Amino acid sequence: MNVVRAGVGVLLIRDGKVLLGKRHEDAKKADSELHGEGTWTCPGGKLDFHETLFGQAIKEVKEETGIDVKKLEIVSIGNDMVPDNQFITIGFLATEFSGKPRVMEPDEIVEWEWFPLDDLPKNTFPPSRKMIMNYLDKEIYKH
Repeated sequence: MNVVRAGVGVLLIRDGKVLLGKRHEDAKKADSELHGEGTWTCPGGKLDFHETLFGQAIKEVKEETGIDVKKLEIVSIGNDMVPDNQFITIGFLATEFSGKPRVMEPDEIVEWEWFPLDDLPKNTFPPSRKMIMNYLDKEIYKH
């Protein structure tokens, strides 16, 4: 039985740049049910059972980057589909955070890099690109 799942993504923006992580090329290590291996992605992940949206977003950033998020706001809702999966992705903007990005889960994300918002890598993970575009266009959801 197919079910729609929920996920969170977080835009960490500093000096006009967004933090993106390079997913492992190996699909099993990249751990992406939306088939994002080899792409650049925002920190985030699947919503855990009985976890709050904000709590999950803060936890994912810490687990993946070592960065402590202090304040979040919702900036995007995505309906992300591939042939075998579908996720509703809640996109957050981290407005207050501290720390420097570190590779905390090297089997999944192999590096973190800051990219100018107007010069994203061509292989940006589609849900992350959608979140960034929604944020820039000041539209929470586009259909």
